[in-house]
Amino acid sequence: MSKVDRRIIKSQEAIKKAVIELMGEKNFNQITIQDISDSANVSRRTIYLHYLDKYDLLDKLIEEHINELRKLRKSSSEMDFIDGGLIWFEYLERNFLFFSTMLASQGALSFRNQFLEFVLEGLKEEVNSEESKNHGLRQEIVLRFVAGAYVEIVEWWFKNEMPEPPRVMAEQVGVLIERIV
Repeated sequence: MSKVDRRIIKSQEAIKKAVIELMGEKNFNQITIQDISDSANVSRRTIYLHYLDKYDLLDKLIEEHINELRKLRKSSSEMDFIDGGLIWFEYLERNFLFFSTMLASQGALSFRNQFLEFVLEGLKEEVNSEESKNHGLRQEIVLRFVAGAYVEIVEWWFKNEMPEPPRVMAEQVGVLIERIV
């Protein structure tokens, strides 16, 4: 990797970190490119070199984490809910600032909806209302019930500053999901 590549990556990381930290302090709509520039210690020009505007920056940041979660889902697809959940909760813990800010921020309803849809997408493969304890129940209702509960427990975990370690969360959430699906 060249020196230029490292500088670009370092700038992008500083910009992403700055926008997340600023979202913890104020509503996304109130954040300006100048705020991000000042916080990241980069020029406005550098931000515009990588992103169209602050919305593009936020979209790319969200997309980056959703893509990472997709990779984790794929790698944990053969695991049970507990072991697979541990991989997820460890990732969420490593990225506490991003997820806690996105789930707590008023400007992040879009992220919450994307996260919910992502969880729904993953559960579709697990819920079969034809041959499980949910026989006769509409699959969409079971999916939304479980996905909504999962997103809520992740929000609770972050809002309470992760009172339980990832392993405990994965075990308890995994047991609950196995009871339902």
